[in-house]
Amino acid sequence: MLCVHNSARSQMAEGFARSMAPEGVTVWSAGSQPTKLNPLAVQVMQEAGIDISGQRAKRLDEVPLDEADTIVTLCDPNECPVVAVKVRRIHWPLDDPTAAPEAERLEAFRAARDEIRWRVSSLWPRAK
Repeated sequence: MLCVHNSARSQMAEGFARSMAPEGVTVWSAGSQPTKLNPLAVQVMQEAGIDISGQRAKRLDEVPLDEADTIVTLCDPNECPVVAVKVRRIHWPLDDPTAAPEAERLEAFRAARDEIRWRVSSLWPRAK
């Protein structure tokens, strides 16, 4: 799960992916310009029953991208990290909730969380 700052969207995606991935799947997130985990991301994920408070923003070189079989980017395509590894790529161009006006920011985080949950659930469809 890659984004620019690795503070919100990719962190929420990492949290959902860790909770939904089949056994044996390893999940990472990172950013090209990592900052710090956004407290609103922690809050809205807690509302969804997932604790991401122990996660931290990471640089691209801190995760083993060469071991990945899929890379998901969650940002504006003009700003998303570019990596040289040849793997399956999925792009989810989600609005940055941190850019929402302050009065609307919490709802923007909730909307991003709900969209990310739905998209992550499509990565590993449940067997019927």
